[in-house]
Amino acid sequence: MTLKTLWLENETRLWKQGLIHIAGLDEAGRGPLAGPVVAAAVVFPPHTYIEGVNDSKKLSPKKRDELALKISKTAICVNTGIVHEREIDQINILQATYQAMRQAIKRLKVQPQHLLVDGYAIPNMQIAQTAIPQGDSQVFSIAAASIIAKVTRDQMMYEYDAMFPEYGFAKHKGYPTRQHVEAIAQFGPCPIHRESFKVKGWPKIS
Repeated sequence: MTLKTLWLENETRLWKQGLIHIAGLDEAGRGPLAGPVVAAAVVFPPHTYIEGVNDSKKLSPKKRDELALKISKTAICVNTGIVHEREIDQINILQATYQAMRQAIKRLKVQPQHLLVDGYAIPNMQIAQTAIPQGDSQVFSIAAASIIAKVTRDQMMYEYDAMFPEYGFAKHKGYPTRQHVEAIAQFGPCPIHRESFKVKGWPKIS
């Protein structure tokens, strides 16, 4: 069995059933202390494969950017959903992730016939779906979505870095690195920090 065959195993099963519009879904930003959670949905033409697509966490920033461009040019449609920090605080990060995924699906220009979802199934969906734990390292469409989500979120964090340069968002993207936690201790949280994600000694966001 070739690498391509392995990566496309789930899509191929659905294509053989006569389904054409299969959407891969993944998110970026569940773990950071700051910024949004971003989900991406990607629908490819049947039998599409792009060499090098993998779990976004296993790729360099340069490679992610290159692949994101190829994915966007090759896919039938690509879109994202974004849920910001205040809504994350209100509904929790898991529900915010589901909300971002629903947004991404709704914004696609074609209605998917089946969803391949990283992790757990999205509640309250009328579209058939297959949830695949660690799908971003096993399923082509999900891995592609992971790249789009990561590249989109990273670009947002670069923009936030320009607004709040003391926190180093361009480097750690809001994740709880030592540098980030020390910056919070020194400067306090900024408007994009998640109140519901607590760090010891973290003052309340005003």
